[in-house]
Parts: sequence; structure tokens; C-alpha cells
Amino acid sequence: MNYRFYGWEHADVPAITEEYQGIRTPRELYDALTGIWCQYTCAPRLREGWSLENQTLGQCSITAFLAQDIFGGKVYGILRPGGNYHCYNVVGDCVFDLTSEQFGEEVLNYEDNPEQLREVHFAKEEKRERYRYLRDQLKKRFGGKR
Repeated sequence: MNYRFYGWEHADVPAITEEYQGIRTPRELYDALTGIWCQYTCAPRLREGWSLENQTLGQCSITAFLAQDIFGGKVYGILRPGGNYHCYNVVGDCVFDLTSEQFGEEVLNYEDNPEQLREVHFAKEEKRERYRYLRDQLKKRFGGKR
């Protein structure tokens, strides 16, 4: 597969859980999510712009926290115009952003950004619900250990 997300070349950290059969690396998670990301999982303020051609639009925080569940590490955020944070993952020395494609050719700065906490992000009920939906769909398709 031809990957375009940030850090794909080195996104080979191993899963720390066996909960999702067949998902052993962030690249495999990306492959799985391309069949799950949808307009519903997109942030409500961005839904009008969501399409199959730009399916990572508005998916960053829920995707980054799901990746954290599977690979460990921390979630960091790049401050965007308007005051929102674009979330990505850091596991050891591996930095990857499964949803960076939504920014096209824009170059994002992945250094010295603040850690993002799920308690803060999931204080928004709609975001917590979108995360649960994404996680549950992934479990339906790739659920392993019960």
C-alpha cells in the first residue's frame, strides 16, 4: 500500500495488546481504519468537508487515542488556527500521525507540542461517542482476545 501519513516510513512499533487480531503496527491500523472512518466519526464542525477522498478529515483525536490504546505512548497536539489541537502519536522514538493527510501539502511541526489527555478531549460527549464507535467498529472487524 502507498502510505501518505506522517511518519509512515518508521511506523513499525509493535502493538502492546492482542485485542485486535491482525493489527500489529500503526500501518496496519491505518489500513483497518480506512474501511471505518466515515462522516459520523468526523468532527461535527468539519463534516460538510468529509469525503472518501479526504477520509482522515476531522478524525485526529479519536484516532490518536485509539492508536494509544493499541501501541501505548503519548498523544500530542499541534495548535491550529482557531485554538483546536491536531493530535498525533509518539511511541518511544517513533512519531506518527495517521490523519495528517487531511492537511494536504501543509507541513506540520511535530516538535515541542503539548501532551493531550483523553480526559480533556473526552469531556465532550460527542467526541467520546465518536471514539467508542470507531473502537467498537474496529473490534467487530479485528477483535481477537475476548
